[in-house]
Amino acid sequence: MRKLRAFAILGMSALTVIAAQPAYASAGHGRPPVRTITEGLDGPYGLQITRHGHALVAEGDSGEITDVDLRTGAQRTVIADLQAPSGVATHGDKIYVTLGGGSPDGPPPPSKYPPASLLVAKKNGTGVRVLADLQAYELKHNPDGQVQFDKNGNPYDALSNPFSLTDTPWGLLVADGGANDVLRVDPHSGRVSTYFVPPTAKTPACLKPEAQANPGTIGCDPVPTGVAVQGRYVYVSTLGAESPGASVVWKLDGRTGRVLHKWTGFTALTGVAVSPRGTIYASEVLFGAPEGDGPPPPGFDPATVGRLTRIDHGHVTHAAVTMPTGLRYVDGHLYATSWSIAGLLGIPHAGKLVDVSDRAFH
Repeated sequence: MRKLRAFAILGMSALTVIAAQPAYASAGHGRPPVRTITEGLDGPYGLQITRHGHALVAEGDSGEITDVDLRTGAQRTVIADLQAPSGVATHGDKIYVTLGGGSPDGPPPPSKYPPASLLVAKKNGTGVRVLADLQAYELKHNPDGQVQFDKNGNPYDALSNPFSLTDTPWGLLVADGGANDVLRVDPHSGRVSTYFVPPTAKTPACLKPEAQANPGTIGCDPVPTGVAVQGRYVYVSTLGAESPGASVVWKLDGRTGRVLHKWTGFTALTGVAVSPRGTIYASEVLFGAPEGDGPPPPGFDPATVGRLTRIDHGHVTHAAVTMPTGLRYVDGHLYATSWSIAGLLGIPHAGKLVDVSDRAFH
């Protein structure tokens, strides 16, 4: 998966407005539509809600898995010294973490764990070890069939870049944005298999020659970013190589990965969650970001970038949440990480975990 290039154009000039924004949008009396649970996070991406009123957050910038008390907002570091953790999930008494794959433009930074791997640890964060090497699986199997290397042996694009992770009755599912697939991993043995390979997006913009990432590829890379389970179904969101209108939400048969339905026309989706009644929520981390390659306009406010999209039996509405990525729907609450990519702006400690009411959607 490519770095979020479109967001890099915001540049350092956007620092005129930093994360000193209101914690929520005002809606009069009662529970605010967007309530901040905790803040001060660094690159919060993956999110897992545990059974005891706590959340686990993968902080990609600080390299930590952080436990958050959903009632008080208190934070506790569970695992530290990781290189770009992106997704987090639990299964039984274990914690599972995906590590990002780094950039194809150079060697990965030093780390005691290989990039693009799936780690497992005890529930207290100790005993961390590699369960599966996802990049090794990509190199051996190449599920999307794209050309991986040029004649000099250099990768055309990221080979493997796991972005999100969830536990299902059919195994751990990993949305690997770099490999353009969703992988199934046995939580005990670490055995990896291909679960779902979404097709390339073929919008008019994606059919232009400059949109082709690899030789022979037609259309924009799908770039799976979010995966969620609800009942017998699995839902997958795709980034669509950040091309406008190229993102898709897929509904799959949970056991087989067979496509049952899809919702199209979205842009840069980075997470998905589903309520028990079938309402779909997806995060659009780059919504509202300035277009083009130049600096943002004077006075540009990065707090306006990003939104959540709700698909309720065909009816689409949106909620203003800044730079959201990870989503979970648990016990009637929609939880989201926000200010997730503020680090690309040079804004440290801006990340938040928020609780989003349905009243936030319009």
